[in-house]
Amino acid sequence: MQRMNRKNGIWFLLIVAAFAILFALTQANIINAYYRITLMTIMLNIIYAVGLNLVLGIAGQFSLGHAGFIAIGAYAAAICTKAAANPWLGLLEGILLGVVISVIVALLVGIPTLRLKGDYLAIATLGVAEIIRVLINNWRSITNGPAGISGIPTVTNWMVVFVALVLTTILVLNYNYSSVGRATRAIEQNEIAAEAMGVNVTKYKVMAFAMGAATAAIGGSLQATFLGIVTPKDYTFNRSIDILIIVVFGGMGSFTGSFIAAILLGLLNLFLQDYGQLRMIIYAVALILIMIFRPQGLLGTSEFKVGRLFKNTNSRDTKEVA
Repeated sequence: MQRMNRKNGIWFLLIVAAFAILFALTQANIINAYYRITLMTIMLNIIYAVGLNLVLGIAGQFSLGHAGFIAIGAYAAAICTKAAANPWLGLLEGILLGVVISVIVALLVGIPTLRLKGDYLAIATLGVAEIIRVLINNWRSITNGPAGISGIPTVTNWMVVFVALVLTTILVLNYNYSSVGRATRAIEQNEIAAEAMGVNVTKYKVMAFAMGAATAAIGGSLQATFLGIVTPKDYTFNRSIDILIIVVFGGMGSFTGSFIAAILLGLLNLFLQDYGQLRMIIYAVALILIMIFRPQGLLGTSEFKVGRLFKNTNSRDTKEVA
């Protein structure tokens, strides 16, 4: 118990330190309005990637429908914040509504489709994302069709996204290291063996899929209330691929890898802004080279764990006593 409290204490200090550094950099205008967009993009991509990594790396389900759940959260927040007298209350209502709708859709889609595997599951989830986008595109009375919704109150800032990032990551990690998460990992390693041991395969797959959908909706809500506009073209197949690249680049099954990959790719995009159309070619070549020389991703399935620091410290103490 004492070791657990020390670990939690160190994680809390690391989070506070990261917040303090970002706060100091923004106050000193080192991270100005231009760089703040990159900061927000990186943090939102981490939220998306952590949720997708739970589905892809932990549950072993190849999903291409993440953009659809991001769109649900974005439009829910856009509609609620514009209708509410208090934009902050509207944002909370939008997040809650987006999460509820996303989880319901994930359950309706997940129960029949998560029995599929590989390419078939990818095609099914891609189809769901396209259905969501087409509905948004044609439901003009609510979503304003292809023109989207503009004039959304911009109540979200980097501090709000930082808090959401911490909370969603804690939620996903607690799920991953719980008994439910261990059962989900067992399915990914050997589905037949897990089922033979009495694990309800469909149940745990759907739970992971629903949690990934919920985190995507949260990120979508925050993105909409930061940019102030949402349009259907923002949630196409390419958006799902962007998040998938982060997960694969960092390492499927490594949440630390998702953090590092989102940061590196976000900075790479920032540095390549001056190269115009050549930027995408350089970006693609860089990704290809990295995946050739590191096909398992930057970290594979490895994680940064504070517990290892205690283990090393205890080992040194034991040697000194001996």
